[in-house]
Amino acid sequence: MTNDLTHQPAHVQLQALDRGEISSRELLDLHLDRIDASHVNAVVTRDDDAARTAAGAADERRARNESSGILDGLPLTIKDSFETAGLRTTSGAEDLADHVPVRDADAVARLRHQGAVIMGKTNTPAYCQDLHTDNSLFGRTLNPHDPERTVGGSSGGPAAAVADHLAPADLGSDLAGSLRLPAHYCGVYGLRPTHGLVPARGHIPRPPGWITSSDMVTPGPLARHPRDLGLLLDALTTPSPAENSPWLVKLPSVCRAVGQLRVAVWDEDASCPVDRETAGALAAVEQALASAGTNVRRTAGPIGFANSLRLFEQLLHATATATTDDEAGAAEIAAARDLHDGDLSPRATFLRHRTQTHRAWLRANEERLRLRETWHRFFADAEHDVLITPVAPTAAIPAGSRTLTVDGVERSFFDQTGWANLTSHVGLPSLVMPVARSADGLPIGVQLVGPNYSDRTLLALAKYLASLLGGRAAGISL
Repeated sequence: MTNDLTHQPAHVQLQALDRGEISSRELLDLHLDRIDASHVNAVVTRDDDAARTAAGAADERRARNESSGILDGLPLTIKDSFETAGLRTTSGAEDLADHVPVRDADAVARLRHQGAVIMGKTNTPAYCQDLHTDNSLFGRTLNPHDPERTVGGSSGGPAAAVADHLAPADLGSDLAGSLRLPAHYCGVYGLRPTHGLVPARGHIPRPPGWITSSDMVTPGPLARHPRDLGLLLDALTTPSPAENSPWLVKLPSVCRAVGQLRVAVWDEDASCPVDRETAGALAAVEQALASAGTNVRRTAGPIGFANSLRLFEQLLHATATATTDDEAGAAEIAAARDLHDGDLSPRATFLRHRTQTHRAWLRANEERLRLRETWHRFFADAEHDVLITPVAPTAAIPAGSRTLTVDGVERSFFDQTGWANLTSHVGLPSLVMPVARSADGLPIGVQLVGPNYSDRTLLALAKYLASLLGGRAAGISL
């Protein structure tokens, strides 16, 4: 069994540790051997000695029956955008090539508090600012299913590491689909938790040492099984001692028997068309649920796609200005002043959003809260428990491509995250799971969305749906 453990999901690896079938040191070394042999360039920084020390400490705790947490002794990797004490954190940027933090990001500290063994850091585009995972420090991360295809971004290293069995799980982050798009392209499970459940302090960007973060970035786990997402969610929502927090989050359990959940399917929108294979995967999911007796209905969507995306972009560009230096900020203000009123080009929109007044942002934030209420009514008044949507218009596009083609029609490159960004600015929990393969053998996923704090409902439905689909979902694994 030992040689197969790296291919097992995290909860199976933890069971093997608990039964004494393998030590944490041995399990760590199996994964380090996998990393050594891998060619996907997902893990970019390691400290094997520190990891072995942590694994040895976990073994000693188990020998004394003093396990420290739900992840005790489990090897994990961490996206290189999260600060890790004593372990280089670059966020893929050359000017942080030698940055070694003295303090963990809060999310990392929570994982360590639950006994996780940090093996290393996984690749991300510079400052998490691309939909491809490539940078001048470490190069490109390859998709384990096809090296000519992208892993997406910005959590491409984490998704590839999990898909290639280099780690049973990873900590990623999501602002504009940064976790969900790579999960879709690499055929793994990814959860963007309800915004605010997992603190983002110590995530770069913002700069090292900053206390604040973007008002939309959300740390979340990637894994090969929905049960593993639940384990990491438990760990990530439990404060570490250093936080000195009186709060303990108790997320509600599933509101009704999972087979009786009321599911809506939003499978198409003219603002962001999907290709035939993606539509077919959504139809197969709908059919599998309906055949099992689940209450499934189609919907045209609870909100206007284009208006929601417009608001998301306005808020996104605003939150990105926090660290702009004074000179660059002044130059943007001057350039925005010179724009003609009728200029509706992407550059003009970008500049206007970057230089909007505080009053304009307050009004946009009011619109965001009203949009959140519309979502709430969709789930509460329309009696839906979960909404299923596409993750992206297609399976993984060619590596490095700056275009997106959907059934022969060229679309905006950023349409890749259009479906994901329906929930990015309103903070709803969103889970991506693999459900099918394209004709080229590439993974195709779907997105499960629920009301605030329904994270466990999404996990339960993902597990149920995976069992209904059988080999179609399980076959995504390499």
